[in-house]
This record gives sequence, structure tokens and C-alpha cells, in this order.
Amino acid sequence: MLLGVFCSVDMVVDSVPAITMVALRHQSFHQKPKPEIFQICTTATNNAIANHSSARSSVAELAKEEAYMPREKEGERIPRDWIYTDVPPKTHHNGKNHYLQPANKVDDPNLHNPLIRQERLGCGWLGAIFEWEGVIVDDEDSSSKSERRAWLVLSKEEYKSPPSTILLNRIEGMKNEQALSEVLCWSRDTEELQRLATRKEEIHRTLHSGLYRLRPGSQQFMTVLSKHNIPTAVASTRPKRFIKEAVESVGVEWDFDAIIGAEDVYRGKPDPKMFIYAAQKLNLIPERCIVFGNSNLTVEAAHDARMKCVAVASRHPLYELSAADLVVRHLSELSVVNLKKLAAIESPESGSEELEAEMEKEEASIW
Repeated sequence: MLLGVFCSVDMVVDSVPAITMVALRHQSFHQKPKPEIFQICTTATNNAIANHSSARSSVAELAKEEAYMPREKEGERIPRDWIYTDVPPKTHHNGKNHYLQPANKVDDPNLHNPLIRQERLGCGWLGAIFEWEGVIVDDEDSSSKSERRAWLVLSKEEYKSPPSTILLNRIEGMKNEQALSEVLCWSRDTEELQRLATRKEEIHRTLHSGLYRLRPGSQQFMTVLSKHNIPTAVASTRPKRFIKEAVESVGVEWDFDAIIGAEDVYRGKPDPKMFIYAAQKLNLIPERCIVFGNSNLTVEAAHDARMKCVAVASRHPLYELSAADLVVRHLSELSVVNLKKLAAIESPESGSEELEAEMEKEEASIW
């Protein structure tokens, strides 16, 4: 095709001298010279040369574009906004292709800056979220008993029927306001719920005497995390000022980077918002945070938040906490290497939206 264009242009240019010679030969047969013939020949020559140069430039551009155009494979059409990348395309559940990994993927192999890779793949890109009672401090005897006794004392003060053991098991891990309104059904008024919740915490503090004892191995493990610059947070459904006072009374040798209390969340466990908010305070994505708890409610909340969970068997047998990613008796059994390996495992919860879309389709087909 390109050769034909060049040939046609050359033929037009080569024909101009022939036209000029015919005109001059035609002029020689006349007695008087006619300048109009020379003007016509000159104009035709200039136009032909201009058209010849523009045609050659257009053909060159077409040849260049065709030479550098990416070849399409059989049965595959390259999109117009295609960008070269070493990462294979990923088909989204809505049918669109994503040729680049999400920006929050910390293990992205395309991070060419070694300093960024060292920071993101090191311990600084890993967060630890702890529950206070049962994980860092003991709650086997005094704390758990004083918690139940506090509800019984509050029911007597308010002339309410004492909650049964089944109700006390249901409200475990909940916020006081949530337990009072949704389970015990003592009130719906916001101010009244706040008053009852504050009174319940005061009773619990009086019964417990504010005395906490560190669990074996907690001090050593937290010191190791502090030396490796791993950010830590504590999340609890108790008021934040009570947690701060308890941390000071224990006399720990480290400082938490964030403390999440009852004032920061609307609902308690198994709602995952408490742990998600703790990850935000640590400036980390949920997939890179590990939750340390001692109940199945904590495991459920952590997995709903797309976090890994380490269960500490302080009150429950090991087999009852099998839903957790890792089960230990004491924090001293863990190391930083264990945490990095655990965070590197891709769990189904972090599998993104394809799994959720499939579950929604299955539910729709069932109904």
C-alpha cells in the first residue's frame, strides 16, 4: 500500500516537466509569445511539488505508526488505554480488567525503591492490636467474677430482675450501653443508658479494686515488639480513662501507640469496627494487623475486619479456639518471625470482593 502511494506521487511530479515541454512546444507554433502559458506551467509545477512533500510526510508517519504498533495475539484485543506492566491482568467480578495491583498491597513486587520495600516488608509495616483483660493481664478469677457481680449489684440498685447466666454470657464483650438496651432491655433513653453504664463501671472498679496482674510472658513479648518498632494498640469496651489508669497501675515498660475505649466505638464485639478503628489509629491497613484476644467473639470480629487473630487460651481450652489463625497459652510462645509469617499468609477474608460477590449470588439463588 505504501509503495503504491509513493509511486503515484512520483508519477505526478515526473509528469510536470512533460506538461511544461508540451506547453513550450505549443507556444513555438505561434507568432507571438503567450506569457499565460508559462504562468500556468509554473503554477502547476509548484502545486505538484507541494503535494509531493506533504504526501511523503503522511506516508512516513503511517509507516512509523505501523512499525511500532503492538501486535495483537489471536483472539485477544489490546485495549486502547493499555499500559505495560509485569503483573498479569486480573479480571474483576464486574467484568473489568485491572492491569495494576491495588495501591495498598505492601508486597507489590514492582516497588523498585529498596528503601520503600525495606520499610513495607519489615516490622514497621506490621501492627499488633491487643485486648487488655485475658491477654496482657489476668482475668481468670477476680476480673471475670467482679464483672458478673457488677451486673448483679447494678440490678439490685435499679430494682431490676437479676440477669441469668445465659444473659451474662450473651453480653460478654459488648458495650455496656449495648447490653443494657439490646439484651437486658432496661432502658432506651440515651442519657439513662449512659448513667447506668457509668455506674456499672464504678461498681466493677470497686469490686476489682483496680488491681491487675500481668500474665506470664506478656512483659517480655511486649518488650520485643517495642525493640522492633512494631506499633501496638489496646482495644477494650471499657472507658478509656479506666484503661489508662490500669496501664499505669501495672507499671509496664512500654507505651501503646493507641488506646481504643468505649467512647470510640458504637458497638462492641463481635462488631469489627473497634479493631478497624485501631488499625486507622496505627496508620495501617487491616490486612497487616494482628489481633490478640482470648475468645471466639474476638476471632469473629478480627476475621470480619480482614485481620489475622492469635487466640490466647487464658479461660478457654485450646480446642475451643480453633477458629483462630494461631492458638497459644502465653504470649512468650510467640516471636517476631511468627508474626511476619502469619501476616504473609493470604486469608480468604482478604480475598477481596470476588468471594463476597459469589456469596451474594448463592444467597440470591437460594431465596
